[in-house]
Amino acid sequence: MPTVKHGGGNIMLWGCFAANGTGALQRVNGIMKKEDYLHILQHNLKSSARRLGLGRSWVFQQDNDPKHTSKVVKEWLNQARIRVLEWPSQSPDLNPIENMWTVLKKQVHVRKPSNLTELHQFCQEEWSKIQPEACGWLPKAPD
Repeated sequence: MPTVKHGGGNIMLWGCFAANGTGALQRVNGIMKKEDYLHILQHNLKSSARRLGLGRSWVFQQDNDPKHTSKVVKEWLNQARIRVLEWPSQSPDLNPIENMWTVLKKQVHVRKPSNLTELHQFCQEEWSKIQPEACGWLPKAPD
C-alpha cells in the first residue's frame, strides 16, 4: 500500500490484481490497523476475484506486515477459504504489487493532480486503465 504523492499531500491505497487485470483499488484513510485491513479484504477481495473471472482456484499473496498476519485476518481468510501464498519476510523487492504501484505513480504524475481529490480520482482512473498485459507477467501459483 504505497503513498502516492504530489505537491499538495499524499494518499495511501490498497489494491489487488491478477495476471489478467486489476481488481479493486481502495483509499485508506489515516493509519491502517488490522481491523481496517480486514474490512478492505472483506469488501474487495472476493468481489475482485469474481470480476476478474478467477474461479475458485486462485491464491492470495500479501506481504508479512503485522496487519496482514494478524489473528483476526488469518481467521477470516481461513473461514472464507482463501488460500494464501507463503511469503518470505522482509522481501518487498519480490512483491509484484510494487511494480504496479510504480506504473500507477508514473501515470498519475503525468496528469499533475492539484489536490487530494484529484489525486484519488486520477489514481482510480489510471488503475482501471492498466492493461492486462502489464499484469500478466506473474508466475502461475503452485496447485
